[in-house]
Amino acid sequence: MDEQPTSSTPPSGSPAPVASTAAPASGVLQVVATPIGNLDDLSLRAARTLREADLVLAEDTRRTGKLLAHVEATAPQRSLHEHNERERIPEVLDLLHAGQRVVLVSDAGTPAVSDPGYRLLAACAEAGVRIEPIPGPSAVLAALVASGLPTDRVVFDGFLPRRGSARRQRLASIAQEPRTVVLFAAPHRTAEDLHDLAQACGPDRRAVWCRELTKLHEEVRRGSLAELAEAAGLERLRGEVTLVVAGAVGSSDAATPPDVADLVARVDALVAEGTRMKDAAAQVAAATDTSTRALYQAVLDARSAARER
Repeated sequence: MDEQPTSSTPPSGSPAPVASTAAPASGVLQVVATPIGNLDDLSLRAARTLREADLVLAEDTRRTGKLLAHVEATAPQRSLHEHNERERIPEVLDLLHAGQRVVLVSDAGTPAVSDPGYRLLAACAEAGVRIEPIPGPSAVLAALVASGLPTDRVVFDGFLPRRGSARRQRLASIAQEPRTVVLFAAPHRTAEDLHDLAQACGPDRRAVWCRELTKLHEEVRRGSLAELAEAAGLERLRGEVTLVVAGAVGSSDAATPPDVADLVARVDALVAEGTRMKDAAAQVAAATDTSTRALYQAVLDARSAARER
């Protein structure tokens, strides 16, 4: 059999081979979600993207440097944070149009979600630059699923404004919001945030705090806003905190309370599927903003009445 040509030049008329590590098309910004605590949560695709990058835009180059070392990535870094994002944009756009592999990360989670990067993403969209998301860990979704509160309709509201009318208006909006609300909170401000939420939404509104998600000392605490505010005031919270607050019952619902028989039937249906009665009552109560204790007692009363018939 004749020897095959060894030259890297393809035979005439044949398509040139495509390398698996070829750079993305000119004008592509890759946005990588990074771990919110546990480095093992970084996806294989995200790790490969970091290793193949020509440049990594990082909120904190020291923190991102540890992540790059963890995946054996050697790409140079350039800072992109809230104080220099605007001035970085023209330079980054030039690099993207020149075909550079530019990767955007933040300290944790997805860039631009309560983190720097929104202005750059908006500029890329305006300039016709393709934005390629590399999804990954999310404190918002992790807290939501750990909370046990309704997940079908959800609002993410970032950090509460620190003071003034902006804070009062945001609190008033949350108080009327029928969907589950997810918030970020600084550990030293969590007690104050919960206290103000309790005043705005009512002390009995169900809520959850999630602290140090995916880390060694992960904590998920459930209760009313008043109970959590009191606990946060007594403890010296540390680490990243995410709050999940149950949605409000609308004015029409408040005027017409939920039908107790219907709620009891929903609990019985869950019990029939294998859920413990206590857990079923808590689940239905959370979904309808009803007192778990009152609903549990209603189920007991209904069963007692049925036995007496």
